Amino acid sequence: MLARDVTLYVLARLGLVAAVTGALLLFKVPLLPALAVGVVVALPASLFLFKGLRQRVAAGLNEHQAARRAERDKLRSELRGDEGPVTQA
Repeated sequence: MLARDVTLYVLARLGLVAAVTGALLLFKVPLLPALAVGVVVALPASLFLFKGLRQRVAAGLNEHQAARRAERDKLRSELRGDEGPVTQA
């Protein structure tokens, strides 16, 4: 799920750069300046246009990081020989 959201967010931002660049090319702006303006304009615009998607990606990254941290702490505890919580079988 996280990989799909990240991929979608990256493609959306690249699409926005392409759209702004394409619009400037229609007005006969040379390619490199149009691309530079497209990158500069797309950064703040994507913060507003893709706010929901950006928040989903951030939440997914936080969940993934928390799961990795818990797994790492569990492994370190096992390597130290600490007793974990008692589980009932």
